[in-house]
Amino acid sequence: MDNITHSVVGLGVGELVQRSLRPEPDDASQRTRHRLLLTACALASNFPDLDLFLASLLPAPLGYLLNHRGHTHTLLYALPQALLLVALLWIGWPHARTLLKRSSVARTGLLLAVAAGFALHIGMDFLNSYGVHPFYPFDGRWFYGDAVFIIEPVFWVAFGVPLVMAVPARALRWVLMAGLFAALAYFLRKDYLTPLSFGVLLALGIGLAALRSVRAHSRWVMASALLASVVFAGGQGVASAVGRAHVEAALRAQDAGTRVLDVSMTAFPAQPLCWIFVSVESSQDSYRLRRGLVSVLPSLLPAASCPAGLADPSPSVALDAGGVLQYRQIQGSLASLRQLKESNCWFDDWMRFARAPVVEHGVAADWRFATTPRGNFTAMPLAQGGKECPAGVPKWAYPRGDLLGGA
Repeated sequence: MDNITHSVVGLGVGELVQRSLRPEPDDASQRTRHRLLLTACALASNFPDLDLFLASLLPAPLGYLLNHRGHTHTLLYALPQALLLVALLWIGWPHARTLLKRSSVARTGLLLAVAAGFALHIGMDFLNSYGVHPFYPFDGRWFYGDAVFIIEPVFWVAFGVPLVMAVPARALRWVLMAGLFAALAYFLRKDYLTPLSFGVLLALGIGLAALRSVRAHSRWVMASALLASVVFAGGQGVASAVGRAHVEAALRAQDAGTRVLDVSMTAFPAQPLCWIFVSVESSQDSYRLRRGLVSVLPSLLPAASCPAGLADPSPSVALDAGGVLQYRQIQGSLASLRQLKESNCWFDDWMRFARAPVVEHGVAADWRFATTPRGNFTAMPLAQGGKECPAGVPKWAYPRGDLLGGA
């Protein structure tokens, strides 16, 4: 997820932890604990992304692809990160240090806030199609949730509205609320949101604001925000599985002999019915990738009516009666792919990230990110293989080991 989402959710869960604990005996201690737990949870919810500073250790694009969501996004390395964060708070915040020395409730709250923050970060990054490998070094495989868009306004509204309403300064509250509304309006104008999704988000925000106004000091507001987010993510997961089944059925109808190895699913913001898919298929000596769009309920919302903001600009071909559209396909030789991996160490390293590898015009690219606003950040010229092999490459498992001759 993006760091705004990580921060908003971290602040919201930190607020929930704070309100769920017994109050401190005096107001000053209570205020210090409040700030401490929100700060700790928000920082912990962003801390693993410090691996962005490690991107420069490898040449582009390998540095970003292999070092981001790398070691700091694993359960094993979450522990030393948590200890470092607690140490920084202890050293740099004298009032918090004094409170923690005398209050076991504050110490429990800090432990819960930091643990929740790190769990939130890894768990939320799992939800999208980029993936994580949380069990490394015991298991180097990538795991993909394929459920939630990487910038998800549902989380902004669910946690953002109660947090904004807790801001003491009325003018600042209005400014922040206007900013949130402007962000949603921007998503609508860019055709990332449908008018129905926009309306549902507004209704969610109004409902949480009303609950906050009548239960100003209750943990139930943040608990409701968390529940709404969990229900949304779960519903998205179900919709993703249904959409994937639609795609697989359509592919087999096109070619009964194809073997569908994978279908990656990229969600639309706040829209469980529409999904961008990239399928990976193989036969005896070749492989094929298709990129397209699927509607989970084509009778209610045909694929052609999905928001255009994330759709490919290329013409589409219907693979079934309205639910699955294909933008483009590419086919390649398995022998050539495997030979390229063996002869080009850069490509070999790049394949430790690529889930949907496409090789065209001397460039390797992951088709999951074909239409991102800044271009396909995974693209790597194969001519780089003539240079010295990069050193210090993380040994993540190959997502497409099935194409490379592995399990």
